[in-house]
Amino acid sequence: MADVDVETDIRRAIEAILMVAIDPVSPGILAQLFELPVDEMERICDSMVDRYEEAELGFLLVRIGGGYRFQSNPEQAQWVERFVLEGQSRRLTAAAMETLAIVAYKQPISRAQVSAIRGVDVEGVMRNLQQRGLIDEVSRDVGPGNAVLYGTTQEFLERMGINSATDLPPLGEFVPSSEVVEALERSLRVVSDEVTIPSNEEG
Repeated sequence: MADVDVETDIRRAIEAILMVAIDPVSPGILAQLFELPVDEMERICDSMVDRYEEAELGFLLVRIGGGYRFQSNPEQAQWVERFVLEGQSRRLTAAAMETLAIVAYKQPISRAQVSAIRGVDVEGVMRNLQQRGLIDEVSRDVGPGNAVLYGTTQEFLERMGINSATDLPPLGEFVPSSEVVEALERSLRVVSDEVTIPSNEEG
């Protein structure tokens, strides 16, 4: 365990690093940088998380997406939202939200399976979500055709404010329409080669 003075210096250095880091910084990277065991670095960072929460500041240190980063305090959300006006133009369409929800809850899932659940061609929507960095190819189906399977990304976890897909809220608390939720809850399974696609849409 690092002594008090050394740990204080490490905390300050971690704060400086996280201030300039674009993405969450993993405890493994920090441990390598400070030449400490990963569990020791996690202990230091987790104690910092607690300290920032107790300080009741306008920002917090959080563990998210497998790493640590600073983010605004949710209690100040109304002011942050008012400030970040340009975010309005980047909102996802309803079609994109429904498609993203299906991928999030059913991953890994093929594009054809998503199309079957939504009842429309989702090629354009999924391409849009992939370009935004919210979903990506994660594997291939072992069945006939070896369809590409999609899953959510670290960017998605960060936007959602969660550490992993297992932290997603129950389906009943999510945004998509009742029809999509019902389809998800029925855990529809489809054969990609037999899907009928009635229309095309962009996200």
